[in-house]
Amino acid sequence: MDPILLGKGLTDDIPVVLLPRYGNRHGLVAGATGTGKTVTLMTLAEGFSRIGVPVFLADVKGDVAGLAVPGEGGEKLLQRAAEIGVADYAPGASPVLFWDLYGKLGHPVRTTVSEMGPTLLGRVLELNDTQSGVLDIVFKLADDRGLLLLDLDDLRALLNLVAEERKAVSAEYGLVSSQSVAAIQRALLRLSQDGGEGFFGEPALELADIMRVNHDGRGVIGILAADQLVLKPRLYATFLLWLLSELFENLPEVGDLEKPKLAFIFDEAHLLFDDAPPALQKRIEQVVRLIRSKGVGVYFCSQFPDDVPDNVLGQLGNRVQHALRAYTPRDQKAVKTAAETFVPNPKLDVTAILSQLGTGEALVSTLQDKGVPSPVQQTRIAPPRCRMGAITEAERAQVRAGSPVGTRYDRPLNRESASELLAARAQAAADNAQAPPARGAGKASGGAQPQQEGGFGKAVNDVLFGSGRRQGVIEASSKQAARTITNEIVRGILGGLFGGKKR
Repeated sequence: MDPILLGKGLTDDIPVVLLPRYGNRHGLVAGATGTGKTVTLMTLAEGFSRIGVPVFLADVKGDVAGLAVPGEGGEKLLQRAAEIGVADYAPGASPVLFWDLYGKLGHPVRTTVSEMGPTLLGRVLELNDTQSGVLDIVFKLADDRGLLLLDLDDLRALLNLVAEERKAVSAEYGLVSSQSVAAIQRALLRLSQDGGEGFFGEPALELADIMRVNHDGRGVIGILAADQLVLKPRLYATFLLWLLSELFENLPEVGDLEKPKLAFIFDEAHLLFDDAPPALQKRIEQVVRLIRSKGVGVYFCSQFPDDVPDNVLGQLGNRVQHALRAYTPRDQKAVKTAAETFVPNPKLDVTAILSQLGTGEALVSTLQDKGVPSPVQQTRIAPPRCRMGAITEAERAQVRAGSPVGTRYDRPLNRESASELLAARAQAAADNAQAPPARGAGKASGGAQPQQEGGFGKAVNDVLFGSGRRQGVIEASSKQAARTITNEIVRGILGGLFGGKKR
């Protein structure tokens, strides 16, 4: 299979490529703002798509959507492509599927509250440890009572139930305070105001729809509109982590293939790790380490290499490092860190070059034969065939009109779940409370007990066997005494009827 051409080495004048069989070994694209990271991501996404690998990536600035339409193919681009050695370069579009959590710029992306789980949901809601513990109890209670948690209304209904039955729930599951329940409810209100209401519900996203290959064998590029979503960094990072976890948990083990089953590109990667509790960070490390055996390659994009924790950074075999500006102590440290992560090249002073790279240039090292990293190369990145910029509303609408998933996700579903079931039970209880008492069930006005139907025979039968209303009152231990009293009554009446002797 042909390798993915990333560019051409400026020192050794050789092509710099990514071998498809090592595409699942993950990667990093880093560099300061304005150095060409986005163009590199587009070149990488096009390369994967052309060899039949689906791609999922976020469009943080709105310009990645240009993958959906052909580029202009100006003279400079054609000249650059010829110098780098891009075969048969011509402007062209990639097959694209637009997604949007808010449902405005693409198909709505939804998941259920149950699928998100308490751990990730607690991070979205910014709960502390105590409040997260209460959220765990809410999920457990829903499981035990067979209540589906699909949307935020279901979660609110469960929280109200926990508040109403707080003492009983605390005795069975652990202490639940009204303050913690109220804090979670306030966090849900904030999430709803931030636009998270539509994210939870059905139809939920099916993984097969982000792993599509079109009719001519090209991988479909799923583009998540994130220009507004990235302003809610916890929701953005948690959604992508949830999607990555879903892939990890649902895809089968396939080992190393000739090409990945999916390339997952995580832009603004530092948002994934900022303020992440140790348990969540450990989960991220586990998923990144093991998901390559499911055929998924994860590519992080950020400004600085140290935005990614060392335990994760060490697993990223394919590196593209754009220029870093060493203006501050943090920048100088980042330059040193980036230089130390590359396999040395005797012809390059990596530390010096890092701050001198021009736009569209990068230091690149990829895995070659037997998975050995290649010596770092100063590389001129190949131009993508698509438009390097935003698209118009009309162009987006045209792409969406030809979407392979049709309107499957465009209309929300609201099947019976926790909120509906609990509301129905509450309504039934209210109706029973307002219903008039059954005939003979209560005292008549003035305190007299109304005569029951069936007369004396029914009264005797009730004492002997217990009426429907008294069945729960007469216990086994008092049945013998009841029989004795009844026999005395019957004998007295029968004696009077047949002229029995008086005492």
